[in-house]
Amino acid sequence: MVVLQTCKKIRKKHIIMQKLLFLTLLFSFLFSIEVNAKENFFEEAKKNYNNKKMEDSKFLFQRNIVFNPKDAKSYLYLAKIYNYEENENEEIKNLKTTLLLEPDNEEAIHMLINIELKKSNFSEVKNLTKKFKLVCSMLCEETKDIEERLKDIQANRENKE
Repeated sequence: MVVLQTCKKIRKKHIIMQKLLFLTLLFSFLFSIEVNAKENFFEEAKKNYNNKKMEDSKFLFQRNIVFNPKDAKSYLYLAKIYNYEENENEEIKNLKTTLLLEPDNEEAIHMLINIELKKSNFSEVKNLTKKFKLVCSMLCEETKDIEERLKDIQANRENKE
């Protein structure tokens, strides 16, 4: 009788251990799928963007943000898509989010400068240009163009006055 009870206890422990092992493997598998999904959304979205499939890429960048809300690159690409769609409000919103997450993102700063130049927002362009000069590494040659456009704005203002 005692041997039978001991066997039952050992069997119960064995079953519990099997269940724990199964759950551990299941969670590990699900976690690896989620990590791969995050990476795949961005890469797939970028491929679609490069192939000019804007709606598909926008959906995937937005989906990537759901899984990774601090991904500045996804917000930057969304801003580029909204620029393409000529949706300036959404473009600005995504550029500002990019800069919140990555304050030295020169591409986002450059895009905001272009928007503010179109609006002839002299003071904001000057502030952004100062910041741009400090962080630029790839787009530094754009500084001359920005300064020339800024001078044009200033000259137009002076002519109007």
